[in-house]
Amino acid sequence: MKYGYARVSTKEQDLSVQIDALKAYGLAEDCIRSEKVSGTSTKGRDELNTLLSFLREGDELVITRIDRLARSMIDLQQIASTLKLKGVSLKATEQAVDTSSSAGKCFFDMLGVFAEFETNLRRERQMEGIAKAKAEGKYKGRKQSVDGDRVRELYESGMGATKIAKELRIGRASVYRYLN
Repeated sequence: MKYGYARVSTKEQDLSVQIDALKAYGLAEDCIRSEKVSGTSTKGRDELNTLLSFLREGDELVITRIDRLARSMIDLQQIASTLKLKGVSLKATEQAVDTSSSAGKCFFDMLGVFAEFETNLRRERQMEGIAKAKAEGKYKGRKQSVDGDRVRELYESGMGATKIAKELRIGRASVYRYLN
């Protein structure tokens, strides 16, 4: 049996291109699992974990690209190992990946290294940009979501922390943080 997996990193991104590619490969829509979550870790990836626990010997897991499966070499190797132990083959529709051959395994590993490298480069560029913006005084961090003056004003008027939290739609811990 063939099963597909599609993933994008954020809720704003669209899965349709990957799902269409998996359907074009011959997968039925009910055999495709998809989620919108970062690929930098396997934590919180419920659809992937469900799929990995469901796959049986002789099954085939189909993805569009290796970076859809994982962006960390450790996670990628762990997933590949799990698939191998279960007797499940892995195919990528846009890359010549077939983990059942030595050349395919080598190519799979190289693609994993590049996926992790790309993630690390993006993170470094982001940190450099933030450091530069801070040095220029342009980066002030996230805008404050709680009006501390309003918290104190409500508290001084006799309102308790729970009511203040409900009134301002914030957590009680935030109220206490502003009061201290």
